[in-house]
Amino acid sequence: MSERISDSALNALKIAFTYMPKAIEVTKYEYGDRAESVLEHIEAVREVLLLNDVDPEEVYGEINPESTPNSSY
Repeated sequence: MSERISDSALNALKIAFTYMPKAIEVTKYEYGDRAESVLEHIEAVREVLLLNDVDPEEVYGEINPESTPNSSY
């Protein structure tokens, strides 16, 4: 997918991404045989965010600014 998505779809994707587990949290113990699939889904969402000029590491703070600590730099 190399097309940009609409602003409303991008916002919905950002919101969904904030509720997804972090890749480091996905283990065979927690997810069993689905672990690899979950990691692929996380990567697919990250790729779409990046294609739309959104830094996945900044999404949580954008969606939930009230619960994000202030930057120390």
